[in-house]
Amino acid sequence: MNKVVACIDDSTRAAVVCDFAIWAARLLDVKLEFLHVLDRHPERASISDYSGAIGIDSHESLLEQLSALDEERSKLAQEHGRQILQAARQRAEAGGVSAVDTVQRHGALAETLLDIEPDTRLVVMGQHEQAGSSRWYLDQNAERVVRSLQRPVMVVNGAYKAPERFVIAFDGSDTAMKMVQMVAASPLLKGLDCHLLVAGDPSASVRESLAQAHESLESEGFAVSDVVRVGEAEQVIRDYVLECQADVLVMGAYGHSRIRHLIMGSTTSTLLRTSPVSMLVLR
Repeated sequence: MNKVVACIDDSTRAAVVCDFAIWAARLLDVKLEFLHVLDRHPERASISDYSGAIGIDSHESLLEQLSALDEERSKLAQEHGRQILQAARQRAEAGGVSAVDTVQRHGALAETLLDIEPDTRLVVMGQHEQAGSSRWYLDQNAERVVRSLQRPVMVVNGAYKAPERFVIAFDGSDTAMKMVQMVAASPLLKGLDCHLLVAGDPSASVRESLAQAHESLESEGFAVSDVVRVGEAEQVIRDYVLECQADVLVMGAYGHSRIRHLIMGSTTSTLLRTSPVSMLVLR
């Protein structure tokens, strides 16, 4: 686990991804790798897919021209990706990161990240939105990545500024306690104000776990605030991160059972699409 992997493309959030990745790589003191994945969209099928639909005898010349156009499009996409990666490298070096790599691959993002996961400490990526789509299209790509990987994933949103405070969505579960232990042991969020947020009316056991989590973080030098808010989890979390002006929301990845997720969805899935701030999702 010796690198931060930043997934970049030509979206408007590419610069924000770069800046958060630079921030993380410097704090973790690891190499920064920029990854650009060329993913052929279904609506842009290769011209070879049309060979059975065009009469070869009467349209051979047209087929050759279309094939040449397809090849040229591929070359242009690769060159465009190379330029994106070069700009990211320059931004990282200007930001004080000396160990920087750039990688361009063909394929799907989640599968590509799985291939390099053993050497990855943190993945940084942006929210994505398809033009004209509903809000619920947001972060389907991020959700696939979070579901696929065991490594922490940071999904960035909004303009970059160096984080000053973060919120941990805490429910008292074993998963939540492990998440707190990961945060306490990592240098990534050290020195930032920490808010432990419980959504709902906590039981005695949850309050006991909250006290233990507070102690674990405080013993590692964090300034910790405990917050309990009654209400529906997603809304409580969204409202509180805005109220306290948090820069990062820390959550566990899919603590609900698979059946519950199929029926109701999960808090993590919902917030990947709707969180007003960047999210750090931990396994």
